[in-house]
Amino acid sequence: MELGLAGATAVVQGGTQGMGRAAAECFAEDGARVAVLARTPRDLDETVERLRALGSPDAFALRADITVPEEVDAAFAAVTERWSELNILVNATGPTGIGGFEQLTDEQWKETLEVGAMGMIRCVRAALPLLRAAACARIVNVSAHSTKRQSESLTAYTAAKAVVTSVTKNLSLTLAPEEILVNTVSPGSFATPSLKAWARGAGIDPDDLYGIMAGIKEHFGHPAHVPRAGDAAEIGPVIAFLASRRNSYMTGANVNVDGGSDFT
Repeated sequence: MELGLAGATAVVQGGTQGMGRAAAECFAEDGARVAVLARTPRDLDETVERLRALGSPDAFALRADITVPEEVDAAFAAVTERWSELNILVNATGPTGIGGFEQLTDEQWKETLEVGAMGMIRCVRAALPLLRAAACARIVNVSAHSTKRQSESLTAYTAAKAVVTSVTKNLSLTLAPEEILVNTVSPGSFATPSLKAWARGAGIDPDDLYGIMAGIKEHFGHPAHVPRAGDAAEIGPVIAFLASRRNSYMTGANVNVDGGSDFT
């Protein structure tokens, strides 16, 4: 199904890897013009090259640290200069914040909330004038299923994602009169670079989705009903649908993509 994204403009914050990269590739394949926002020049260059090959000849990189307000503002100023309007904003960067409540320092809390929550807030704030200038505008924020199934080792991470979910719901309310649709996607256990790094450390083949899920069951007690981890490419189309014209009436939703892990 075509999503009607040909010619649409999209910024994907955290678009150089994992779920953000998967969404950016879906946009490119449907003919959207895509900008990816991230910190690492090498990753940005490689991603932009890939997006152009997939069908987004106008793809370009926005190098910015989302914990620095001035860099976020400069990135969206560059978007304004290039496009003058924005149809889609996706916020996909995930924080670290691994550790139990008593182990986490103030600095770890601050870093996790800066990356996982404030980065999204800054990007939405900077993007709003561009979104308001477009005839069709969508925001999709990536949260996490851990906001519903707590884990002792993800205290700060889950807190940051809970902020994302709450702010998204509030934005869906405040922006609804302008018909800017705002939704959350809550992924379960996906084989992103961070989860693969954990798998390696646990002695699990990072490319074995079934092995990863078995490890999650053993170490965290939170398996999905589907007996494997998700591949990042499987969530890209969900984000792309929510960001597209095909989604014409869904706002304020929190869409689980978790292999059934939210059942219990």
